Amino acid sequence: MDRPGGGDAPGGRPSHGSTVDPHYPVCLQKWGQSGFTAVDCSYTSLEQCRASASGLSATCYANPYWPQAGQASPGRVRRRQGLP
Repeated sequence: MDRPGGGDAPGGRPSHGSTVDPHYPVCLQKWGQSGFTAVDCSYTSLEQCRASASGLSATCYANPYWPQAGQASPGRVRRRQGLP
């Protein structure tokens, strides 16, 4: 489902200005002026993401590109060690 400004719903194709990193389990999507959206998937927990989102027009969600996306709650996952 497309959002105004060309961004997609969480879990869809990343918006322009996005950083989707499959090494982190949580993403922050924020909306700016004129419908601009940005996605930043560099958070290790929902709590960390929510702290960054506080006061912004933003939401946090599980990174759909994280390899263990369906295996654990993003609120309790830890960053994988020993990445190639």
